[in-house]
Amino acid sequence: MEAPFTGGCACGALRYRLRTVPVVQSQCQCRDCQRRSGSGHASWLVFPESAEDVLAGPSARWGVTADTGTEKEHGFCPTCGAPVFLTFPGQAGLVAVHAASLDDPSRFAPVLVTWGSTAQGWDRLDPALTVFPKMPPRA
Repeated sequence: MEAPFTGGCACGALRYRLRTVPVVQSQCQCRDCQRRSGSGHASWLVFPESAEDVLAGPSARWGVTADTGTEKEHGFCPTCGAPVFLTFPGQAGLVAVHAASLDDPSRFAPVLVTWGSTAQGWDRLDPALTVFPKMPPRA
């Protein structure tokens, strides 16, 4: 998969251009992602941050502590409210973007599911994906 990855919010006020390739693409079924997406999961592409990345336009942010204790900061458009990205203050160097925020969402190719232990019975994902009950162990 080639870089760059471009995308933004629903109204176009908040845009990004990521010049690296994702380190992982996943579906997350944690309760935080369920609440934020309004569905049974959220779809993420996680990238290493690069000095060449571009985030343009206004963004609003709010922090949350995950079930694991990990601090997360959600970034969204203050105009349309669309969720766009996620950063991890305690894990500098990573940024995740919502798959639906991509200009070309067909580039999303999930390889795993996180937090399968909190999956909703009605949220059926690709059975070929590896499912982790919580977060996978770090390499």
